[in-house]
Amino acid sequence: MRKFLETIGRGAGRVVGVLYQAGRDSVDQAIKNIIPFMAFIAFIIGIINGTGVGPAIANALRPLAGNVIGMIVLSLIVGLPVLSPLLGPGAVIAQIIGTLLGTTFFATRTLPASMALPALFAINPQVGCDFIPVGLALGEAEPYTVEVGVPAVLFSRMVTGPLAVILAWLASFGLS
Repeated sequence: MRKFLETIGRGAGRVVGVLYQAGRDSVDQAIKNIIPFMAFIAFIIGIINGTGVGPAIANALRPLAGNVIGMIVLSLIVGLPVLSPLLGPGAVIAQIIGTLLGTTFFATRTLPASMALPALFAINPQVGCDFIPVGLALGEAEPYTVEVGVPAVLFSRMVTGPLAVILAWLASFGLS
């Protein structure tokens, strides 16, 4: 009976030890990577909201939202490697143009519903671009990997954004 209790006690001790270490690692990871990123994103959103840059860009891009060619151009602009990390945190372009498309074009039937899918892909190439450095940090990537990985993802989004619009446009044929 004594050996049985010792075995259970050791097993429970190992489980508690593993869970305790996992908790310590999680808190350490949050303090080193996630909280500084949250502070940075709050700062960027504050700048975007305070200066009015995001709504100004969105209003300037509004005329592109009316047709497929404009949406392809819009996805190229929003996916620019310089703009996408700045537009991603507040999702300013996606919010403003998405609301504009939904309320102005689709609700009033100025654009057919079949354009909704291409529009979704046109306004979202910047999605996730603000998280790339943190994702690499969470994966404990080497500095060189971050140096090469961030631009690679940003440039890939600039290429895949317009392709996604075209594929969405092709997939939306026949939708009413």
